[in-house]
Amino acid sequence: MCKVGSVEIGAGRPLCVIAGPCVLESRELGLEIGRIVRDACRELGLSYIFKASFDKANRTSIDSPRGPGLEQGLAWIAGIGRELGVPTTTDIHDPAQAEPAAASIDLLQIPAFLCRQTDLLVAAGRAAAANGRAVNVKKGQFVSPGEMAGPLGKLAEAGCRNVMLTERGTFFGYGRLVNDFLGMAEMMELGAPVCFDCTHSTQRPGKGEGGKVTGGEPRFAPMLARAATAAGVHALFIECHPDPKSAMSDAATMLRLSEVRGVLEDVAAIRRVFHAEHS
Repeated sequence: MCKVGSVEIGAGRPLCVIAGPCVLESRELGLEIGRIVRDACRELGLSYIFKASFDKANRTSIDSPRGPGLEQGLAWIAGIGRELGVPTTTDIHDPAQAEPAAASIDLLQIPAFLCRQTDLLVAAGRAAAANGRAVNVKKGQFVSPGEMAGPLGKLAEAGCRNVMLTERGTFFGYGRLVNDFLGMAEMMELGAPVCFDCTHSTQRPGKGEGGKVTGGEPRFAPMLARAATAAGVHALFIECHPDPKSAMSDAATMLRLSEVRGVLEDVAAIRRVFHAEHS
């Protein structure tokens, strides 16, 4: 089990939804998105964690917007969590960001491209353990499910066992990601709860605007969410925005906020069946 604030993620717990905008464009936008998703989750018996990034340091183009920055971004995210009464998560890209983030954010996210970076994992693990937080490691697009035992081991050595893993697609040739559900089942056997990233799994890396930005096919995200829920994952990761085309980051993959309720209704129904069959 992974405990994120008041939310417990794992076998026998409610399906957890980790959702919000890619980058936090404003405090007001974060509240708008978080309130709508939170209310839907409460009505459907799902737990909820608000997510947003304070700095997108892994953009395709050097000219891409990066967000409000460490100090302002963390303050906004933490404030949104307090106002909505839900736990929060954000991604960190540098070991120096671990302690400031852990001081106010419930779940530290390690980006997929950085899942093997020892210094980052150790800093996140130590900061999480010292502050009573958790760590979510996204599986690299280039890493096999079994290899995720490595990041788990590094975090354990750093004193952190309050951990979850996230699947977000694997590179297949150039410019496409595929989802290996058998691999996800293998990853669940590593002992940590597993989350499925519905929206990043639809990315087409380097396929937007002449290779300057990442492309995507978000119309497939609801189908992937249903499939992952049926496969027994413990959480779903969904990036959403009222108007994805105008978003500062991941405009090609985020779900329109108005579509999220329907997706959550579907996965909640599937989860009820899954729970009935396995109880």
